[in-house]
Amino acid sequence: MSAAIRALTQMPSPQYVMSAEGRRIATYLWGDEDAPVVLCVHGFASSCRDNWVDTGWVRDLTRAGFRVLGVDQLGHGASDKPHVAAAYGMDALVDDLITVLDTYLLDTVLYAGYSLGARVGWQLAVQAPEHVQRAVLGGIPDGRPLARLQIEQARAYAQHGTPVEDQVTRNYVTLAERVAGNDLGALVALAEGMRLGDADPDPAHPPTQSILFATGSEDAILERSKVLAHATPNGTFVELPHRHHFNAPGSRVFRQAAVEFFTERS
Repeated sequence: MSAAIRALTQMPSPQYVMSAEGRRIATYLWGDEDAPVVLCVHGFASSCRDNWVDTGWVRDLTRAGFRVLGVDQLGHGASDKPHVAAAYGMDALVDDLITVLDTYLLDTVLYAGYSLGARVGWQLAVQAPEHVQRAVLGGIPDGRPLARLQIEQARAYAQHGTPVEDQVTRNYVTLAERVAGNDLGALVALAEGMRLGDADPDPAHPPTQSILFATGSEDAILERSKVLAHATPNGTFVELPHRHHFNAPGSRVFRQAAVEFFTERS
């Protein structure tokens, strides 16, 4: 494997940005300094490496002439992992991204987000439209995120190893434990924090930028994702064949559609 290929399949050392609350947000850069920037934001219980590096996104975006700015959202990857639900409200997660952009002196970026990262991207595009030129939002639901997770069962498992009885909660725990280095206590706090305030995407007040929505054909939220795309005035939708919610980021169709979408206005 050449050094150039290795550079696109391995993680550089994180560069830390301090949030308004004094928490460290890990960021990563690939590509030419003068290239258009794609801000990549991962999903719940994932990381920049898991969603964007190991799946080929960083490789494909940089080959297409983009610079990639990856972020580990609070509670994930190499970022700080507070166990306080209030740290993870939607406004706080959006503010973290604005702080990242301000730190890197970026006025506006292209945006790629998956699942939780897509949900935060929707809100960033609505609340701070000047920062988002256009966006790819994958696996975005129109219901309250993580609403079916039984917080107390997940917390008891994280703290004491108490067996989880609820099947949906067991699925989330399995997802959380899939990625090395995940802190289950922090992820439980995130799930709780996302229930504070208005965490749902509002189809009545969608982003006005060009948005590409993408969801797997086997994802339970497929039809709800289509509703959001239809409600977005400049929204388009691509269905990812034979993909469910957890393996959609690795879809070649997804990557190719995103590169083409970004290239239209790069």
